Amino acid sequence: MGIKMKHLIDKLEREKALTKTEWITLLNGRTPDLAEYLFAKARDIRHQHYGRDIYIRGLIEFTNYCRNNCYYCGIRRGNEGLKRYRLTEEEILSCCEQGYALGFRTFVLQGGEDLYFTQEKMTHIICSMREKYPDCAITLSIGEREREEYEAYFAAGANRFLLRHETANEAHYRTLHPAELDLNHRKACLRNLKKIGYQVGSGIMVGSPGQTAEHLAEDLLFLKELNPHMIGIGPFIPQKDTPFREEKAGTLELTLFLLGLLRLMLPKVLLPSTTALSTIHPDGRKMGILAGANVVMPNLSPQENRKLYSLYDNKRSMGDEAAEGLALLKAEMESIGYRVVSARGDSLVE
Repeated sequence: MGIKMKHLIDKLEREKALTKTEWITLLNGRTPDLAEYLFAKARDIRHQHYGRDIYIRGLIEFTNYCRNNCYYCGIRRGNEGLKRYRLTEEEILSCCEQGYALGFRTFVLQGGEDLYFTQEKMTHIICSMREKYPDCAITLSIGEREREEYEAYFAAGANRFLLRHETANEAHYRTLHPAELDLNHRKACLRNLKKIGYQVGSGIMVGSPGQTAEHLAEDLLFLKELNPHMIGIGPFIPQKDTPFREEKAGTLELTLFLLGLLRLMLPKVLLPSTTALSTIHPDGRKMGILAGANVVMPNLSPQENRKLYSLYDNKRSMGDEAAEGLALLKAEMESIGYRVVSARGDSLVE
């Protein structure tokens, strides 16, 4: 491997930061040998902070309605062929009950930006979950809201919030989203969530249309500045009912490389090995863990709804990606020297 590239990895490990030019050089100069060098360091660092524990999150996809029309997303407002659904509060609590019995201690309420779920409705759901499961973490992934709404959900008992920024570059952001969406507003939401006291997750799509090494360097610089508690990255996968249906998918190789870089840059961050990784490669999830990740998010949603939450094509939602496949997941993690634990798994980022 190139001596210069190895030195950049060593510098990142030592200083937890690189310049924009150094990030671009490293991303453009990556090789399989360099990746293995990086992953070995990433594993060592995650073992220092989190041992060999794998935290599980119970994903509840509670609505596939969305007010937005993002060009990459299968549940976009403009997808008129999609059968829409909303889970009732009773159905959400039933998912939690099943998950709790299986050992889940974090529930993730994820949905499109569905204004049917008003502040009052969401607050009631969160309060009900908090009352029934006082020892569990409640994570929201419901998009952009005003600060007062975020404050109400935090007061009701939500602990964490996932909001991927998708890209930190304004021009690139414009190619992925319609004009009514604004990157600065999205970044402001992330900063407000941190100020309120949430454990905050951000992240990107790897290989989204038009993405360059320069864009990725800007993403890494933004994430360093934001210092989130969690970072979710996964490869872009086209969806058949979107304007990007013919675009090329992001790669496993680059996604894994970025996972390793993120672990070195932010050693205490929680890093999921995402469903998208296991969708593009049968061993994608294991490979994500071996690149430095330490979280997986099995699906607790009702089986009849999972295919309808079609963010991208061929999404894995059954078998070992599902909550009912927990024994398979445990065996898979044990096969590479890790163990699934029943714990909230709070981030160590301060």
